[in-house]
Amino acid sequence: MLALLHTSPLHVPVFDALRDEDHQGLELRHFVDEELLARARRESPEAVADDVRAALRKAVGEGARAVLCTCSTIGGVAEGAGAEAGVPVLRVDRPMAAAAVAEGSRVVVLATVESTFGPTVALIEEEARRAGRPVEVRTRLVEGAWERFDAGDIEGCARLVASAADGVRDADAVVLAQVSIAPAQQLTTTPVPVLSSPRPGLAAGADAVHPRQAHLGLRIDAGE
Repeated sequence: MLALLHTSPLHVPVFDALRDEDHQGLELRHFVDEELLARARRESPEAVADDVRAALRKAVGEGARAVLCTCSTIGGVAEGAGAEAGVPVLRVDRPMAAAAVAEGSRVVVLATVESTFGPTVALIEEEARRAGRPVEVRTRLVEGAWERFDAGDIEGCARLVASAADGVRDADAVVLAQVSIAPAQQLTTTPVPVLSSPRPGLAAGADAVHPRQAHLGLRIDAGE
């Protein structure tokens, strides 16, 4: 079983749908705690470290063979607590960050909350060091998009983010830093690659639970 740690209940159907498309038979269990993000935004991601560790212990106690944190703001905290969890703990945006670095040295990060920028930029820079590549990361806050998402207007949020992505110039990749803004990827018209985290993140989680099965799925999906 793969446990997913969310900070919004709206992420649950997103990952269930991806599971049904790409990883049939993979058991998911969702753990949702909206207060983790709220507190991380008010204070800092590190302020919720104890709560994240408690959530990981709960997931493992209920049978998780791996845990995927779907919140970019607290992803680093969750990943850092992985050594104590006894199972792989992954952050959903790491595969996306690696893909962005592979596209080139100029990366623009779009987000709807300021708290996401620090962890996401640090992650991209870490992946660049790992790959031995230079990287310059710029950030842009999409004003008003979070308020729409928070009100349940996912489509309106996606339109604002897509418009922001289409306005990016001089970039090799645009990173949609949060799961909540991933739908914007399908609305963009820019020739610059626009990357989101849910699909590659879930694939990494599936790989941690069932390595052989996940690798087979990736070979099949490569023809898409």
